[in-house]
Amino acid sequence: MRAGFFHLAFLAVALTGMLAGLLVKYFGWPLAPDLIWSGATVPVVAALAITIVRDFLVGRMGVDAIALVAMIASIAMGQPLAGVVVAMMYTGGNLLEDYARGKAERDLRSLRDRTPRIAHKVAEGEVTDIAAGEIVVGDDLLVRAGELLPVDGHLLNEQAKLDESAVTGEPLPEIRRKGEHLRSGTVNAGEAFHYRASAPASKSTYAGIVRMVEEAQTAKAPFIRIADRFALLLLPATLLVAGLAWWLSGDRIRALAVLVVATPCPLILAAPVAFIGGVSRAARAGVLMKGSSALEALALVRTVIFDKTGTLTEGGARITFFETAPNSDAEEILRLLASLEQASHHVLAETIVALARAKGMPLSSPTNVREFRGSGLEGIVEGRHVRAGSRALVLADGEVPAWACSVASAREGSSGLAIYVSVDGRIAAFLVLADAIRLEAPAALAQLHAAGISRIIMVTGDDAETASIVGSSLGIDEVYADRSPAEKLAAVAAEQRRQPTMMVGDGINDAPALAAADIGIALGARGATASSEAADVVILVDRIDRVPHAVMIARRTRRIALQSIVVGLALSGIAMVFAAFGYITPVAGALLQEGIDIAAIVNALRALSGPSNISSTEGSASPAPANS
Repeated sequence: MRAGFFHLAFLAVALTGMLAGLLVKYFGWPLAPDLIWSGATVPVVAALAITIVRDFLVGRMGVDAIALVAMIASIAMGQPLAGVVVAMMYTGGNLLEDYARGKAERDLRSLRDRTPRIAHKVAEGEVTDIAAGEIVVGDDLLVRAGELLPVDGHLLNEQAKLDESAVTGEPLPEIRRKGEHLRSGTVNAGEAFHYRASAPASKSTYAGIVRMVEEAQTAKAPFIRIADRFALLLLPATLLVAGLAWWLSGDRIRALAVLVVATPCPLILAAPVAFIGGVSRAARAGVLMKGSSALEALALVRTVIFDKTGTLTEGGARITFFETAPNSDAEEILRLLASLEQASHHVLAETIVALARAKGMPLSSPTNVREFRGSGLEGIVEGRHVRAGSRALVLADGEVPAWACSVASAREGSSGLAIYVSVDGRIAAFLVLADAIRLEAPAALAQLHAAGISRIIMVTGDDAETASIVGSSLGIDEVYADRSPAEKLAAVAAEQRRQPTMMVGDGINDAPALAAADIGIALGARGATASSEAADVVILVDRIDRVPHAVMIARRTRRIALQSIVVGLALSGIAMVFAAFGYITPVAGALLQEGIDIAAIVNALRALSGPSNISSTEGSASPAPANS
């Protein structure tokens, strides 16, 4: 804010001096216009000289020295009008820089400004307002309609409706059920609810976002550091061209025109603005990049390594096949099965029960339940004998009915668990529970190939048969199964020796590989803290299609930054040549220089926007049972 005020003040001085001198000259008033123009230039020269000396003392070489030399030379060579125009353009450029940086950082800054500060703590039936920083794990909190969640926690009510767009980029509110994990920074889009804190404010999701934002605003990508160093070569190159123009032509005004038209703006400003814009663009889609260096590394990736469970697959069982006997009511069979499965402690039973409840089915309590370890269970539901489990348990030595043969055959090519269901001694249904491939995974991998990724690999700790089925279904180039975390790390290192490599995972066991890869992407929606901390990029929504979207944003951002630099410097170089041959006057050169600056910055700001490539396919859900 303070720097912006000074930039505006110096621009006002330069502009006022230029206009005053022109008026004096036009009306022939008894004042020296050259003196007015010089007087308006001197304050800008003094301020710029102080800035350059201060930067030099802390180890930075200011390439704005070109503007300083141009203004001093203009006054010394009797061309004060050119000097005041350069002063006006230089200060105007500073204001343009303030605007561009502010626009590029606005989305990131808004995330930080939304940090929850107040919480409603519930204790012994009373509600007390406390600072978010005072919340401890285990506190019960009340969140009223429209309020931000101050910390991460678990829902105590039966359900809650949350707007998670600021954290995940998802535009529509999500329904969360009792016991589900809630993240700080999301908004209560429904009725008031209670939840229990699972982390203090400093270690909650939103605090992590703020830390990433700060890193993104301060860290420089290697590309930007190279641009900074290259910009230092511009000063001696400009002085050399100006000196040659003067020496060969004998016209010192040509040398002045060369100095005036030279601009380092495409190098020192366009690249940072583009990279900050790219980080901001990704943040709006729920993809958090830990600084500009992460974005650049992502833009250079050629190999992608995926974990399987929870990354390419859903990480939990769902019904992938459900077939019922002819003339049977599929909904009723599912209801009877779910009622029986309530008595089971098997993790897969929860999937069946959850599906039935999600469909609003009224479940009954089973009686006379008998569980056969590793095979299934049986019991009485509403007076009917229901048995569910393996083929041997349900069919004994009987044949599989013709209607179930096609589904049973299909099961041979899958890695799921087959379950047979009988009602009153007659086989009634056949279903398969499996860790299904994410619905958006095939399209996501196709988008990665389209974005320039040449090699896609899957590394998993699962057995070779299961991994092979998933790999062949997705058309993955190479599959490594039965790999420990250390072996995953070795696989990443081997690929890195070939070409820049990215690792994508979601579990704690993926953390070493995520940290070792050139760029690590963690699916952080399920709260895998270790993997999120080890990764360079964190995806806050549980969708694998954000990975190609992040790659596209990174590559587009780097391309825009490169365009701004190459085109800007090319235009500046052409203008310097024309100035050296006397085709551009110093005043015209100053105006042209500002035009090049504006063009470079406007192009860099394109990184803030762009077409959305996020797939509209929603996360997979359990299919409804269907009759054959």
